[in-house]
Amino acid sequence: MTSPFDNLCGPGKPLRGEPPDAAEFAGLVRSGLARLTDAGYGALSLESRFDLGYNAAHALCHAALRWNGYRSGNRYIVFQLLPHTLGLGPEVWRVLAKCHEVRNLGEYEGDLNIDERLVTDLLTACRSVASRVQSLGPIAST
Repeated sequence: MTSPFDNLCGPGKPLRGEPPDAAEFAGLVRSGLARLTDAGYGALSLESRFDLGYNAAHALCHAALRWNGYRSGNRYIVFQLLPHTLGLGPEVWRVLAKCHEVRNLGEYEGDLNIDERLVTDLLTACRSVASRVQSLGPIAST
C-alpha cells in the first residue's frame, strides 16, 4: 500500500523523499518554538504576532515532515499533511491553511486582513503542532 507521502513524490509533485537530519530538525524546532513564544507577546502589533505565529507554525510543520523523511517543494503542503505527520485533524490544519492564504494575500497583494481572533486561533493551532512535534522521538545522527 502506497503512503500519502509517496503519492505526492515524483516529477512535478510537491514532495521528495530525503533522509531526516537531526541537526536540521532541531534547528527547525528551535526556530519554531522561539517564534511561537515571541508571537505570544501582546505588546507587539497584531501583524507582527501573526507573522511570527505563521512562521512558527511553518517551521514546526516542516520539522514534522522532515522527521518523516520528506522535503516539501511548497509551503502549503506542510499544513495539509498534518494528519499524516502528526495525527492532527482539520481543526488545526484548516486554521493554518487559512493563515497561509491570508499570509499570501499580505505578501503578494498587500492585503493583510487579520484580526485578534485569527491570531488567537493561529497561536492555538501552532501550540498543538508544537506539542506533537516535541513528542516525536529523536532522529538518529548520521
